[in-house]
Amino acid sequence: MKRFITTFLASSALALVAGIASAEQTALVLYETKGADQSEREDGIAFVELDPTSPDYGQILAQIPLPEDFFSHHIFYNPSRTKAYVTSLNTPELRVLDLSAFPYRHTSVEVAGCAVGEDVSFSEAQGKWYLTCMGSSVVIVGDARTDEVLETLTMPAPWPHGIATNDAIDRQLVTSTVNPSDMTQWGEEIVVMQPSTGKVLSTHKVSDRPSPSGAGPVEAFFVPGVEPALAYITNMDGSLWLAEWRPGLEIFEFHEGFRFDELGQGMTLEVYFNAEGDRAYVTSAKPGNLNAFDITDPRAPRHLWATETAGGAHHLVFSPDGGRAYVQNSLLNIEGMNDGSISVIDLATGEQMDSINTFKDAGLTINTIVLTPEAEDSHSH
Repeated sequence: MKRFITTFLASSALALVAGIASAEQTALVLYETKGADQSEREDGIAFVELDPTSPDYGQILAQIPLPEDFFSHHIFYNPSRTKAYVTSLNTPELRVLDLSAFPYRHTSVEVAGCAVGEDVSFSEAQGKWYLTCMGSSVVIVGDARTDEVLETLTMPAPWPHGIATNDAIDRQLVTSTVNPSDMTQWGEEIVVMQPSTGKVLSTHKVSDRPSPSGAGPVEAFFVPGVEPALAYITNMDGSLWLAEWRPGLEIFEFHEGFRFDELGQGMTLEVYFNAEGDRAYVTSAKPGNLNAFDITDPRAPRHLWATETAGGAHHLVFSPDGGRAYVQNSLLNIEGMNDGSISVIDLATGEQMDSINTFKDAGLTINTIVLTPEAEDSHSH
């Protein structure tokens, strides 16, 4: 597999350096060796061409290797898109990429006490970043300019994973997801925090079923441009919940909005919004689907279609014209949910147009996909 990567580097790296800014659509993906056998493990960041008219379509243009024991998981850009933060499932660190010059250089930021680093969120008002640590049930707060760790916040509900920040209302939503040491133990709560003070304000169960409900809230996403604020919450049990902000009371009200398990889907994961703000796209990992919603009325999302992708449907990026979605198919390298392909979906019809199998065919799987930082990508995440 290392020979596979090297071949693409030799043939394409120079072209990438000269032309990455002019390429129609280049994505960054985190990849790792697929399956249980990790004896010859690879871990890294790859540049992949997604423009179907390019001679390099679907191919790896270059890569940034990461330590084999890092177990890279997610990439998050800071608001100015000058830095990228890569989380680690295995080591107490963030890898921070300087995006001001190519090739990107990365440094390691120690986040002591963080086990199973998951998501990073940013508060521009506070000048801070927030890292959820699912294995140690804390949120670590850092200075967004210097990346110095400032404090560690212990969560009242275990296994924090997703985190969403809304500076306009001075609130954060943190999900309580799953015990990474025993994935039969799922959380069921959302923690509401106040970024300006770091205080926990309340906790809320996001299930109508008796406790322990096994809801497993994964992520929370504020719907762009909606006032009063509104967030969508994805649950591992196959449901979508809504958190509606009540300005007069300064609280959220939570209620169920849709059930994917009634469509035979489980492990609901991510929500992405189109640039026009009238569509939301939701992935579910088991058996692997992309769902489209009409959110003309964002408080009453209307399901339009579901299309099967492949096991582990997780993150996605949009084409420049918004007509295609590229869905990365793998969740935590779990057997049956680690296909390793990228499904290309026509968003007008919900039909699969293509499957990019470059990583899958090389014995690799993909943990996340984001567009390169210069892309106009503000309505995804």
